[in-house]
Amino acid sequence: MENVFPFTTLLCLYFCPYFLLVYTLSRMIDEDLFEPYQKLIEIEVLGQRVKVPENNKLLRCFQYLSIETISYGDFCWNGECTNCQVWYQIEEDGEVKERTTLSCRTKASEGMSITKLSKHIRLKGVIGSGESKELLEPEDSPDSKTRQTC
Repeated sequence: MENVFPFTTLLCLYFCPYFLLVYTLSRMIDEDLFEPYQKLIEIEVLGQRVKVPENNKLLRCFQYLSIETISYGDFCWNGECTNCQVWYQIEEDGEVKERTTLSCRTKASEGMSITKLSKHIRLKGVIGSGESKELLEPEDSPDSKTRQTC
């Protein structure tokens, strides 16, 4: 990540004293939460293209996209709770196959396509995340039976 502090930033500091605090906190969050990265990579989440830090697990990438909802979410961060389960597509032998994984244990890779999220993962700004229960709950869940009759 580039350490750029442009002239416009200095102007903002003069006109907005809280800018320095926000800038400093955002730098601290980057350094404390995420694995070191040089660039953002592009992945697809529920059909929407997003940029996330390279060399990071998917759950950390989701936290990069929506820090409030993931930070306060019900996740163990070590793979024991399965609340961070995601479904993704991968091409193998010329065929596109859907796989499931725990986002706290899987690193994001360029071009990855995540097709379904656990009901526990809520991403602000990602259409379909937390807004459509059909995308988030398994078909055999108790809620799915009542949903089908409505």
